[in-house]
Amino acid sequence: MRRLVAFGALAVALAACGSPQQAGLPSSIVVEPTVSSEVAPVPPSSAPLTSGQVSAPGSGRCTAAVLAGVVESTEAGAGNRYGKLVVTNNGSVPCTVNGYSGLQLQDAAGNPLPTDLRRTPDPGPSPVTLAPGTAAAANLHWTVVPTGDEPVDRPCQVEAAKAAAIPPDETEPMSLRWGLGPVCAGGKIEISAFYAA
Repeated sequence: MRRLVAFGALAVALAACGSPQQAGLPSSIVVEPTVSSEVAPVPPSSAPLTSGQVSAPGSGRCTAAVLAGVVESTEAGAGNRYGKLVVTNNGSVPCTVNGYSGLQLQDAAGNPLPTDLRRTPDPGPSPVTLAPGTAAAANLHWTVVPTGDEPVDRPCQVEAAKAAAIPPDETEPMSLRWGLGPVCAGGKIEISAFYAA
């Protein structure tokens, strides 16, 4: 290879002085450009998308600014309460939720009340892309049975007027109306990851 490159360079130099016939070289010699062994890096804009990236322009994680949230009661029985945290994309482009919401019970003035949020594995985290107007939900479970030193002759905890819910991987909360009674066991609420509603 080095001989070819050197010979090619010699041929170029001689060709500058005249035609191959004038330089005493055969007319069939073709001088090929040398190729660098280094590969130019691929620009970031043309890198392939990975499964964690969103390809739609303007889309990304769903934030509190584009989500409308509500807590709905689904069933009750034997001291247990079940509900759903439902979020709807009110934006103009698709966005994605992936994982668990944060949730903090609050009084009417926005002061925090005892909340012990526990993640459950069913269903577990999986990306849910919400087109404008579509929703995702997370299952909720709590008890109204006093535990430990909680009173039995009155509500076990102060009933929350609202809750602050933070979408997965975000820091700004949505404010939701609660109105589903007190949450006993120190405000323990089990929550699933979001799934398509």
